[in-house]
Amino acid sequence: MELKEAAQVLAALAQESRLAVYRLLVQAGPAGMAASKIAEACAISPSSLSFHLKELSHAGLLQSRQAGRFVIYSADFARMNGLMAFLTENCCGGNPCSPIATPACGLTTTPT
Repeated sequence: MELKEAAQVLAALAQESRLAVYRLLVQAGPAGMAASKIAEACAISPSSLSFHLKELSHAGLLQSRQAGRFVIYSADFARMNGLMAFLTENCCGGNPCSPIATPACGLTTTPT
């Protein structure tokens, strides 16, 4: 993923309703959800949801498919994995990232 692409994906997620929708679809997994169920679960009006789904789709974060008279939306996990790889590719100066056992200043804390 390139910088411009990552910025587009992050911009799409930088809105409360879109982030809620995306997180819901991540939880739903590959099976996805119908737009009506998404609207209900996120308490978003259908017209607003349509706008948010469009923005997420344009950023490549969603896939959609027709299932009878319903459109089923699902998260594009490959796209999100690409973003995560982009964000962490230079993490920790090339060393494996792990939690720090002691604070960087070298101080230890004791219970009071």
